[in-house]
Amino acid sequence: MFRRHPQLSAATLGYLAVVAWLTLSPQAPDQRDGPLWQLAVFLDRFQATQWLTFNDLEFMANIALFVPLGLFFVLLVGKRRWWLALALAVLLTVGIEWVQQFIPSRVSDPRDIASNSLGAAIGVVVTLIVAAVRARARGRRSGGAQSSASKPRSGE
Repeated sequence: MFRRHPQLSAATLGYLAVVAWLTLSPQAPDQRDGPLWQLAVFLDRFQATQWLTFNDLEFMANIALFVPLGLFFVLLVGKRRWWLALALAVLLTVGIEWVQQFIPSRVSDPRDIASNSLGAAIGVVVTLIVAAVRARARGRRSGGAQSSASKPRSGE
């Protein structure tokens, strides 16, 4: 897998390092200075977005964080083993939440397992849809070229 796709493997490992840094590094218990808190405060100014709480934004951010992992894992293991890509992502998030129990400033939350798994599933599905669309387009191009080449020309 790593030898066949060295650039993809490097990108995946780099993204995993970012995820590890975001999820496993010690952080201050008060998140009032963080970008999600600032976004929640900003959105609270508008009546149309007051329903979005900090917890909602954090849930959505966790989903977004794991979408690329679903994509990377499918590209690494292959479309036929999409289920393995999803299983790897779910195991990763369970592992992250388990490790967070031992980091004093971190809080392990089952909602994170749900949001991270949902994000990975979205990444897997999007990757499979894009691959199917591309395969269909390639089939049309090659099928259209073959069918016109195999048709007799007028006057032959």
